[in-house]
Amino acid sequence: MCVPPPEMALPLTCSKRVKEVLADQHLDLMANKILAPVKTEQQILENSMLEDDPNANCAVTQEEKTRPRWGPQHKGAQELANLYSTGKRTQECICVGICMTLMVVNFFFIIFHVRIDNLSTILVAAFCGIVTADFGSGLVHWAADTWGSVELPILGKNFLRPFREHHIDPTSITRHDFIETNGDNFMVTIPFLARMVWDFLTLSEDDVQKKFTWNCYVFLLALFVAMTNQIHKWSHTYFGLPGWVVWLQECHVILPRRHHRIHHVAPHETYFCITTGWLNWPLEKLRFWSILEAVIEQTTGCKPRADDMKWAQKGT
Repeated sequence: MCVPPPEMALPLTCSKRVKEVLADQHLDLMANKILAPVKTEQQILENSMLEDDPNANCAVTQEEKTRPRWGPQHKGAQELANLYSTGKRTQECICVGICMTLMVVNFFFIIFHVRIDNLSTILVAAFCGIVTADFGSGLVHWAADTWGSVELPILGKNFLRPFREHHIDPTSITRHDFIETNGDNFMVTIPFLARMVWDFLTLSEDDVQKKFTWNCYVFLLALFVAMTNQIHKWSHTYFGLPGWVVWLQECHVILPRRHHRIHHVAPHETYFCITTGWLNWPLEKLRFWSILEAVIEQTTGCKPRADDMKWAQKGT
């Protein structure tokens, strides 16, 4: 066997060490890039409304005080708030009533048919329902924030208007009552909850048990979808929250206030999931939303958040 002369041993050892150091540096760079905050504290300070300072003590210049970029004094926010109609209120009241009735009925059916030996499967299904609700909230939130216009027939004033108002007056949601806050989300769940009731009423016990895990998944999905905007409202409420809500936020069981602040950094292009917020970081690192936007813009020629920007500019 050939043995390298002693004078060659040191260079070979050094070369190996240099490669290890370079590899470690590369891993550190990758880790820093992956773990870097999506928005810095400076970006949050300069490009979002500080909702924990409702008296605008954070305003630095006289221009910010007299012509606010955000808040209830914003001209665009006032115009959008005035578009909330009696017909819309009626629709929300009906949907909340139907949804809550179906929720209670399904809850009692689930309690009646539950079997302890299936508990682990039910818990997994429930967890998957919550994660699905978080992704669904992000998808709907992204679509409504990014595309469409308030001028669209039916959809515009009834369903896109609140998204436009919310970006230029994030605190408006804290002044909405339970009906206005949750009416649309409750409406979305009604067909799925109604189908569950139909299954419980018409299927045999064996068939109910075969679909029981699926129905538990749908029920938790519907519950968290229905409550998404209430959770969202809590993430904008900095005063007077019940202690148990603050605890859930701090444990990141539901959307935390500080976490959601990242979405409200203009131009509102990230962290769209607003049920638990669990999926925001991985989706951002995968560039999920920005890739979708690039594909749609390339295909249709529509600019992301064009209508959102139009309403934001009405304040100046």
